[in-house]
Amino acid sequence: MVMSTVESLLPHDLLWGLPASALPVNAPAWVFEVVGLGHPVVVRRARVAAGLVAVGVRGRSRDQRYATHMKLDEVQRRVRPEALNAMTPDADWPALRALQQVRPLMEALGLPWGVAGSAGFELASGVPVLHAGSDLDLILRTPNFIDRQHAARLVEQLAGAVCRIDLQLQTPLGAVALREWAGPSRQVLLKTEDGARLVNNPWLAQVCAA
Repeated sequence: MVMSTVESLLPHDLLWGLPASALPVNAPAWVFEVVGLGHPVVVRRARVAAGLVAVGVRGRSRDQRYATHMKLDEVQRRVRPEALNAMTPDADWPALRALQQVRPLMEALGLPWGVAGSAGFELASGVPVLHAGSDLDLILRTPNFIDRQHAARLVEQLAGAVCRIDLQLQTPLGAVALREWAGPSRQVLLKTEDGARLVNNPWLAQVCAA
């Protein structure tokens, strides 16, 4: 698969095809190792030049994260978070059990949702990165406004899972943590291609704080 435009890629997509030869010469040794093993990289939010996509490389430990980019014509395969929803995992980590628990709830929302983070990486690649303390990271694509009361109810419903669930609302302008949007703070942190900034409403660009 060759990607023709960066618009067809979204944050949290997993991509295969980054060659080790494309890495900066000063990249850490572990980055060359995992890329050489053919592990996927994850699309991240950042502005890059035409023909490129911003990606992150993940290592074996939590502190091993490396930001770089890859050429669109190097992409051989893409897996989106939504493609991992219905997978039946072989492993029995709490994060994967939690996925089974909350699947009916997420499906009932009627919005596209997917699995990201460590659980998504392991489900898509087969590379064992989960452990007993891993959270379950989910995304929910929310093109239209969701009020804070609705968000608070969803937080309560997810709280009964066997592990902590971190859900990000993917708005047209960026991403905001469900738990933060459901909270009392007037402004919340919105992650965008130009960095993170405080906003009153993650669906309205004009209310972004200076």
